Amino acid sequence: MDTLPPSTRGEELISSDPATGEEVGRVRVTTAGELDRMVERAWHAFHNSGWKALLPHRRALVLQAIADGLVAEKEALARLQMRDNGKPLAECRAMVESAIGTFRYYAGVCETIETDVTPPRGDYVSFTLLEPFGVVACITPWNSPIMNDATKVAPALAAGNAVLLKPSEDSPLLAPELARIARQAGLPEGMLQVVQGKGAEIGAALVAHPGVRMISFTGGTVTGRAIGRVAGERLVPAALELGGKSPHVVFADADLDHAVAAVVAGIFGSAGQSCVAGSRLLIEASVYDDVLRRVVARAETLRVAAPDAEGVEMGPLASFHHRDRVIRFVDRARAEGGRILCGGCVPDGAEYARGAYYLPTVIDGLGMDSLTCQEEAFGPVLVALPFKDEADLIAQANDTAFGLACGIWTESFKRAWRIGRALEAGSVWINTYKQSVTTTPFGGFKNSGIGREKGIDGLRLYAQVKSMYFGLHQNPMSVAR
Repeated sequence: MDTLPPSTRGEELISSDPATGEEVGRVRVTTAGELDRMVERAWHAFHNSGWKALLPHRRALVLQAIADGLVAEKEALARLQMRDNGKPLAECRAMVESAIGTFRYYAGVCETIETDVTPPRGDYVSFTLLEPFGVVACITPWNSPIMNDATKVAPALAAGNAVLLKPSEDSPLLAPELARIARQAGLPEGMLQVVQGKGAEIGAALVAHPGVRMISFTGGTVTGRAIGRVAGERLVPAALELGGKSPHVVFADADLDHAVAAVVAGIFGSAGQSCVAGSRLLIEASVYDDVLRRVVARAETLRVAAPDAEGVEMGPLASFHHRDRVIRFVDRARAEGGRILCGGCVPDGAEYARGAYYLPTVIDGLGMDSLTCQEEAFGPVLVALPFKDEADLIAQANDTAFGLACGIWTESFKRAWRIGRALEAGSVWINTYKQSVTTTPFGGFKNSGIGREKGIDGLRLYAQVKSMYFGLHQNPMSVAR
């Protein structure tokens, strides 16, 4: 893994409001020496704080107290996230609510999760236990900071680990607040520490650190592969939740009003900055023109505005450099022969001049072999294609390196079952889209990742299985048995 050396001096990350360009806050970058001391402090806390040995129901009380602390500050946290990454305020409030629910859920799982008493094949009783790894690295992206932080930190702590949390350099302000709230809730000192800095520098050093026993990463597939290579060389487990190019499928027999609304929400919600964004729209040929016309009409009426503006439906992109990336993506779609049916540019107007805004964009006229249809824009860009029958749909939908999610709109239960089983995706939504709940496992097929977060599997992700045997022999063991 080619990396830059981690910082050795007191550099800072500056968070800028993508709606205005104004500075929101600063955090100091973690130096190489500080990282070593943080890992040492985490191991000391793991061995000496008593957290690992704490009875599950006692550990659960602390997780509940963290949730209570988030409740007490939820409006301030939502507004901080709004300014840190530009999401509409209503969505930021929902993200904080999700984080609260995640800590409450894993408090429940912590004291109720069961292991196995296994069938013996001899004079013994055998059973399994879950043991923490020790020190784990949790690396989160910039698109939904407080929610993604909780998705990793809550089960990792519930399993008994010490956590080094590394947020994106583009949204560094929420993780320190979570760590502060956790300490105030009674989490022992050193059990949750925040590592700040660029992924290519301090993030790479964290992944490669010999004191880190497990890695959990959410982000881009290129970075995920690099982390996987390092983890493989080090022989430590890595959970990787990566990118997507999710197909959103509309059959002619669907409730088209509901389908169109979901298609628009599925790609333009969060300004398309979601790993499960329904960025490929596949429409049955007989209704292709009608559905596409409706989608374009709705996209053109979306209220693009400041994140705290009344009635806002889509805010700015999370940063100016990310908006530049989306601009280049759409420019390439034009060069490939794509027709821009709406959007495809920065909006005009004084209210947009200082922010990283981009209009909802719909493109058609491309084939599935185009780069536009194969690569993730991670922005408000939808590409539409027709399909003629189920076989054609399945071939097109699965013609991608990704396999994170998909949506299917049809009134036929049997068709929904057939297509849902045939599509290569970790989450399948039928007559709905972009649903996600803490109680249900989440993860991808193919290049969309390895491992499952959320649900009971989300706690098991951060634990090692230990098998234990109690001998019941009546006679001394023999060499030949």
